[in-house]
Amino acid sequence: MFTTYNAALFGHVLGVLLFVSGIVLAGVPFEIARRRQEPSEIAVILGLARAGVPLVGAGTLMVLGFGLWLVHLGSWGFGTGWVDGALALFVIALVLGAVGGQRPKAARVHAAQLASEHAPLDAELRNLLCDPVSRAINYASAAAVLAILGLMVFKP
Repeated sequence: MFTTYNAALFGHVLGVLLFVSGIVLAGVPFEIARRRQEPSEIAVILGLARAGVPLVGAGTLMVLGFGLWLVHLGSWGFGTGWVDGALALFVIALVLGAVGGQRPKAARVHAAQLASEHAPLDAELRNLLCDPVSRAINYASAAAVLAILGLMVFKP
């Protein structure tokens, strides 16, 4: 039997799939690009990462909208620890992801510029690709998403 709760749960899970797929689609090409030496290859690979952005955006809206609907329909509410914790981690993940995505974006733009000039990889591009702060921020965002998944599954 298809209930309102099942509809909200379906939308929420679909949003999670879109959100996580977008994160993976943005993150994996960046890690691949870090290992390349040709600016033209780096620009193409980082261009693929841009396809993850709309997935993250759509997933964000669906996860939040359907998730809030589930809280309304469910036997728990705001003030429940795991619900509030998941919401806080969601905001943290979004902020960290937005901040952490700036260096990869700059790397894509710089790689495209180098490729158009047929110039070799330079120190600026290598630094953008290997920035430890940006990588740490992105990994922290991914860790927050994993923590949210743990809260959703185990509801401590």
